[in-house]
Amino acid sequence: METRRSFVTAMTLAVAASPWIGGYAFSQNPPVVRERRPASEQGPAEAPDVPTADKRMLDENQKEIKKKVERLFDLASELKAEVEKTDSSKVLSLNLLKKTEEIEKLAREIRSRSKG
Repeated sequence: METRRSFVTAMTLAVAASPWIGGYAFSQNPPVVRERRPASEQGPAEAPDVPTADKRMLDENQKEIKKKVERLFDLASELKAEVEKTDSSKVLSLNLLKKTEEIEKLAREIRSRSKG
């Protein structure tokens, strides 16, 4: 019984003392902190105003998308006006079908440009 009690006491003391022992080991080897150099000492940075080929391509792509969206809006407005003028339950205009096909084509082009 005495041996068991001394063993449990020794283990309890060892577990309780482990943070201090571990802390001592870490205090001998502190973590390395790297110093930041000022921006003037770092290598040459790219100027943010200089457009790269990718940036130019993206700008052109966005301009093209804007033009196509404006055209899509115009076509949709024309289609709406034409639908309001005609009674499509009796007559289905060929011009109406052509406009819807053109709108679909334009919408697909915009979607494919937007995806990249």
